[in-house]
Amino acid sequence: MNVRRVLLGIDRLSSWSGKLFAWLIVILAFVVGGEVFKRYILNAPTSWIFDANNMLYGTLFMMCGAYALAQNAHVRGDFLYGSMRPRVQAGLDLALYILFFIPGVLALMYAGYHFASLSFQINEHSNVTSDGPPVYQFKAVIPLAGLLVMVQGVAEIARCVVCLRTGQWPARLKDVEEIDVVGEQLSQSEFVDDDARKAAIDQAREIHEAAVQRGMGDAGKVENVSLPGDRK
Repeated sequence: MNVRRVLLGIDRLSSWSGKLFAWLIVILAFVVGGEVFKRYILNAPTSWIFDANNMLYGTLFMMCGAYALAQNAHVRGDFLYGSMRPRVQAGLDLALYILFFIPGVLALMYAGYHFASLSFQINEHSNVTSDGPPVYQFKAVIPLAGLLVMVQGVAEIARCVVCLRTGQWPARLKDVEEIDVVGEQLSQSEFVDDDARKAAIDQAREIHEAAVQRGMGDAGKVENVSLPGDRK
């Protein structure tokens, strides 16, 4: 139970950081929209807008890495992995984390720290324009993002160890919404009878549960998810 609390606590930290920095996409949308208006309507382009876009999107991309790892959302070449037993999956994941993940993220943190440190020392500014904005605060995001990913990676390694011992993946913190797209679409159709509607909802549920079992590692349990067919 203590291990489960620690793992879910790390999941919450990664989810909090991801959701916080996800708001940068809203700021980025306003920045881009405002620049389009200034450039093509007012004929007054902003010289530093390219750098601002890069820093906003780069920060969003890096700081949401731990969140994506917590949700098991990183790209995986799932050709055989999904058909493996949980212990085999955990052994494979553990080997890959040790061989590639830990060295790669440690290198990212080490290099990122030196990049950021040097950038602060020389008061580095962008050289895209003659009077570019400072970039040292952007480079400081690199080691911070690496640290968050490493913390979440340690939690994932612990999950592998637990799965190797118990034969089941421990639960992870989910971030899902009610799945009612299939039911809502079918309810508006005049050409689908009740039996066909129920069959389609059941099939959607089976597909979702199979995806959760393979991707989320929750020992076959689906939590906080409901379908229209489940409502009473």
